[in-house]
Amino acid sequence: MRFADTDPLNRTIFPVDEWALVETEFGVDDMGRTETLFAVGNGYLGLRGNVEEGRDGHVHGTFINGFHETWPIRHAEEAFGFARVGQTIVNAPDAKVIRLYVDDEPLVITEAEIMGYERRLDFRLGVVSRRIEWRTPSGKRVLITSRRMVSFTDRHLGVIDYEVEMLDADAAVTISSQMLNRQDGRDEYRSGVTEAPGAFDPRKAETFTERVLQPRVQKRSEDGRYVLGYQTTNSKMAIAVGAQHSITTDNEFSESGSIGDDLAKHIYRVSARQGVPIRITKLISYHTARKVPARELVDRCERTLDRGAELGVAELFAQQRSWLEDFWARSDVEIAGQPELQQATRWNLFQLVQATARTDGGGVAAKGVSGSGYGGHYFWDSEIYVMPFLSYTAPIVARNVLRFRQRMLEPARARALELNQHGALFPWRTINGLESSAYYAAGTAQYHIDADISYALCQYVAATGDEDFLARGAIDILVETARMWEDLGFWRTNTDDVFHIHGVTGPDEYTTVVNDNLYTNVMARANLAAAASAVDNLQVLDPHGHKRLVERLGVTPAEVAGWRRAAAYMHIPFDDMLGVHPQDAAFLEKELWDLEHTPDNRLPLLLHYHPLVIYRFQVLKQADVVLALYLQGDRFTTEEKLADFEYYDPLTTGDSTLSAVVQSIIASEVGYHELALRYFRSALFVDLADLHHNAADGVHVASTGGVWAGLVSGFGGFRDHNGRFTFDPRLPDGWDRLSFRLTIRGARVRVDLTEEAIRFQLETGGPDASMLLEVRGEEVVVTADTPVTVRLDGHGARRVGAPTMQNVRGARRADGTLLTASIPTLSLEFDEEDQAAVYD
Repeated sequence: MRFADTDPLNRTIFPVDEWALVETEFGVDDMGRTETLFAVGNGYLGLRGNVEEGRDGHVHGTFINGFHETWPIRHAEEAFGFARVGQTIVNAPDAKVIRLYVDDEPLVITEAEIMGYERRLDFRLGVVSRRIEWRTPSGKRVLITSRRMVSFTDRHLGVIDYEVEMLDADAAVTISSQMLNRQDGRDEYRSGVTEAPGAFDPRKAETFTERVLQPRVQKRSEDGRYVLGYQTTNSKMAIAVGAQHSITTDNEFSESGSIGDDLAKHIYRVSARQGVPIRITKLISYHTARKVPARELVDRCERTLDRGAELGVAELFAQQRSWLEDFWARSDVEIAGQPELQQATRWNLFQLVQATARTDGGGVAAKGVSGSGYGGHYFWDSEIYVMPFLSYTAPIVARNVLRFRQRMLEPARARALELNQHGALFPWRTINGLESSAYYAAGTAQYHIDADISYALCQYVAATGDEDFLARGAIDILVETARMWEDLGFWRTNTDDVFHIHGVTGPDEYTTVVNDNLYTNVMARANLAAAASAVDNLQVLDPHGHKRLVERLGVTPAEVAGWRRAAAYMHIPFDDMLGVHPQDAAFLEKELWDLEHTPDNRLPLLLHYHPLVIYRFQVLKQADVVLALYLQGDRFTTEEKLADFEYYDPLTTGDSTLSAVVQSIIASEVGYHELALRYFRSALFVDLADLHHNAADGVHVASTGGVWAGLVSGFGGFRDHNGRFTFDPRLPDGWDRLSFRLTIRGARVRVDLTEEAIRFQLETGGPDASMLLEVRGEEVVVTADTPVTVRLDGHGARRVGAPTMQNVRGARRADGTLLTASIPTLSLEFDEEDQAAVYD
């Protein structure tokens, strides 16, 4: 596990600011990380934090949620049902580029003499701004200031405000604003160049070798407007990108432009006088579609640009700030007296809104729109790690994300049939609804995604009371996933009937295709029970809606009874000798991987060991059983949670960024308070400090959602099992106060937690609003007029240290054999050079 026990940021370069991420020195060595950290987006459109002047960059990136190319997956050995078509997000044409020349000397920030530098991502303004003082080779000082924004109020619109001022001399200034198709044309400095391949890393996106964007439209207007339209070669998606330019200056200037298939330029030539600024405003617009031709998207871009120009830049920035004021009013989490943690928390929350706010019926990709990592795919991450934040702070966005899954139901039915199952099986990784995971063992076999989606749906309905959403068709998700589980599982009778599920992979991808994975069984049990209850409730509350459901899906009372019975008799494995829940039926038969003595340079294991080596050991990529303890915590005793956590925590590598937040939450609950804070800090800084060495590929969006859960559910002790909203706080030592908001069934409650008490106050909901909550078994009713304070007798058990391998090594299995730990040492001696030699 990559812990961040002390502040991992260089505060000389990244000073503490509770409402902004600030960079005071441009760094070449970590350009990839800072391009991610200073990216701006709105869930639909994302602009990486590349410098406007272009040229050098780790990855020049502009990404549109869901805009992708397809390609045939070629398996070395074919088998029926393997994924056939890969999908990869496309790096859209880049409209960020504004090249600057002073006396014909270009500003190349990696080579220039920079006298002063500051870049600021302001969480309240939703703007990344930059201020540079550059001394040219001839000694002239130039001040460059810029602001960049992707609008939350208009999902298709971005703004770049770019100002140049000569500080101590006159000069000839040229500003070339461009739209550049980097995907295929790269740029005029590295045209057609392919970077040297790096080491294999499955977390990165695939690269294209053939042209992706086929030119369809090039349109230029005399008023400084340019629009380019394309269609992807295989997926046949269309995209249009447009830019509108204007200049404000008292200097004399001329302007010209040109447009081609892959490059549009608008050029200003200015006779710049000392102290007289030149301000360029660039409105940019992107539109994409699956079935609409590029020429129509060009028209849409023009309408977006017309609307932006009519409002004006000042109003666009004002609307952005107003929108974010509302966001922070319902979403902020305050940590009193912890400025470093407060800054990092708000950065993570801001990344959540940038990944989700304007998805508007699209999914939430693993990297949002901040990078190309994982190919722009959607996983279970959004349902388990992001949806709780949305359901309790932005229910409309949560509903849209669920509608996205609802629209995938038909291909999910087809996928289930392909795998010889009734019902629906959602794809493990996808963009367009089809399975895109070429490695089925750690992909398609993760059937638990059906239960994860159903869990998110039920959580949303419980949090919002939006039963109408179920009645209007979302209940079909519960029905079809329940059908899949009942068909996938089977009955085995000894003295009692028991329902088993075999041949699946749980969240832990270091253990694949197993029988009775605990997480899968526990979540499938909840899925089956929820589907049965939803159908019964619909019959009572909305008989007409129930009739439509029966007509639509042919649901019968006998079928519903079968789901309920399968849930009641689901096999939940437990080992009496070790006193823990086995992760799966055979997990405890393996020997332990000695993580305590595994060198750091061999992590993550997936990059250094063949999967078969890893699969033979008790070792976890991420929390599996522990995640079940959190999501279905009302189905486990306190003693079981403690025993399971102490067993599995030393076996968990943390190679997945999904793990630390879950371990933090359960560590808090069972009393490992210091460890809980260590895990939380690791999640908090996973991108900010690049703890997994892949922040350059984009933000770990699921981890940012987990940060919210770590605060609200971990330290705040909030749970929402079966529509009951309960609190059992675990405030870390040294924290003065933790405050957050939850929107529950139309009302927003503010929760203030201190060492002595927890206080609830309704902030919205009207004069008649009330909310029933529970604190450690005591029911409290919060009304608009009456805040409620509940005194706390401590914050649970306080256990020192952390579980270690010594707690596990030497224990005996049920058959009396000892658990031993080791490391497959031969692979430590077989490095990349040896591997290369094998294939030469």
